[in-house]
Amino acid sequence: MDCRRASLGLMANFETFSERVRMHAQRIAESSAPALSGLYDLTAQRLVRYATTITRNQHDGEDAVQTALVRVAVEPEKLAAAEQPWGYLLSMVRNESLVILRRKQRWSLVSNLTDLLTRRVVDSIELEDQHRAVWAAMRTLPAEQSEVVVLKIWEEMTFAQIASVLEITPSTAASRYRYAIGKLADKLHANDAEVAYE
Repeated sequence: MDCRRASLGLMANFETFSERVRMHAQRIAESSAPALSGLYDLTAQRLVRYATTITRNQHDGEDAVQTALVRVAVEPEKLAAAEQPWGYLLSMVRNESLVILRRKQRWSLVSNLTDLLTRRVVDSIELEDQHRAVWAAMRTLPAEQSEVVVLKIWEEMTFAQIASVLEITPSTAASRYRYAIGKLADKLHANDAEVAYE
């Protein structure tokens, strides 16, 4: 019963956030550029985190978000009319991220994913090391698995919502998540064992 209640709570959070995105999109459609800053303030950090997971590069992720938001500014009615505005915006950012990857013709792994975690003041070195270990392990995953992990854990989306954003089936989203979590657990456990033997 508690799992079902928690699941309903996450769904409500997603829908509430999506409605806030819709409200900003409608304001942009009515008053253009000035309202765009509200949408940016609401979504930018989450969108950059997601785009960075796909592009594997902080700057490329920021470029993908910026391009998507420019598209929203040009045609805000599309976002305002979307059934799930937040999912639609995530799809736009995903598409822009994939365009950047195709243009660069590479899928390199880079270390600046940790920039997302180290922007905030970290209370302890141990916590910072744990965050770095998690992001280092995330970089070893295929992009299609790591993006599902980010959407599931940090964006608190259901597999059905993830499937809608990524244009895959919910069972494929669940499988990618399960494989990713297994690989992350193995990698992090192996790192702990290495530290214990040093």
